[in-house]
Amino acid sequence: MSGYRPYQHIERRKSRQIHVGKVAVGGDAPISVQTMTNTLTSDAQATIEQIRRAELAGVDIVRVSCPDEESTAALAEIVREVNVPIVADIHFHYKRAIEAAKAGAACLRINPGNIGSAERVREVVNAAKDYGCSIRIGVNAGSLEKHLLEKYGEPNPEALVDSALEHAKILEDHDFREFKISVKASDVFMAVAAYQQLAEACDYPLHIGITEAGSKRAGTVKSSIGLGNLLWAGIGDTMRVSLSAAPEEEVLVGWDILKSLGLRHRGVKIISCPSCARQGFNVVETVQTLEDRLAHIKTPLTLSIIGCVVNGPGEALMTDLGVTGGGSGRHMVYSAGKQDHTIPAADMIEHVVELVEERVANIQAEEAKEKAEKERAEALITK
Repeated sequence: MSGYRPYQHIERRKSRQIHVGKVAVGGDAPISVQTMTNTLTSDAQATIEQIRRAELAGVDIVRVSCPDEESTAALAEIVREVNVPIVADIHFHYKRAIEAAKAGAACLRINPGNIGSAERVREVVNAAKDYGCSIRIGVNAGSLEKHLLEKYGEPNPEALVDSALEHAKILEDHDFREFKISVKASDVFMAVAAYQQLAEACDYPLHIGITEAGSKRAGTVKSSIGLGNLLWAGIGDTMRVSLSAAPEEEVLVGWDILKSLGLRHRGVKIISCPSCARQGFNVVETVQTLEDRLAHIKTPLTLSIIGCVVNGPGEALMTDLGVTGGGSGRHMVYSAGKQDHTIPAADMIEHVVELVEERVANIQAEEAKEKAEKERAEALITK
């Protein structure tokens, strides 16, 4: 089901656009989902395998840490073997940034202020220009410059923004503007306030995140509060959910946040009830099974799984497909918001999977037809 109501509209902050490899960031580009590997980057095969799992989950951009020469040496193979742009995470060692640019990194994550002398910064910027890299200025509350801590007494939103703008000026002074900025903190209030102030102070694209958010469950909640607040306000051009979990879990949570706000759509979005004594089938088990069975689908589709008739018909009105628990071991299937047919409980999961796959195949066929017709029309015009 498509269409937005006025109260669902989010007005995104206007930002300039840059590119991280083939991925546009900022401007009218979709908000991209990032993650970071936690393997040793020097172990190219392990890193590649981890990135591929993140790709299956729908990641747009992946960051890898490059603390030593072994890591930047492995970077060329990693870049060659994966399908998403790679950001090289650099701290302090300017030579690692130059090596990463030569190895094919699409973006360098640095703090110009901790790279060293003006000459070293110039060398890094020149390498970025020469090899087509963008840069992310990554400011973090845990590693603010000494003079800002002395000025403000402690990390706070103003210190984060001052640091970001100081670093931005360094790059601008070198006639380099292909960069995005992040001002992360583990404190939700500080991070949100810093991003709000930075969004007002510049038009550069912003990479948003709540750093060191915690475990899978606690970090998901914390990130959803902070990132949801910013995204709802139209702030954020690319994002990472930082979890003490596998990178693909970060990607899945990131997508769920975007889908919840209607900012991006990928795969099957399941609307389900928490279940109660009225349920006509085991909702919790059904939803878990369907999430696994439908994880391979990338085409956007909405599916409601509701245990009884109290909310089932109403939710089905808003989804492409729906199932509502009924009596006598049979459940009602909805298509495009309308009652379509009933199915026996034993066949429900297989039937729903078949319906979803059939609907997706029809959507893809229609999209392919429209694309072919458009290409034919354009070919006629060029003649």
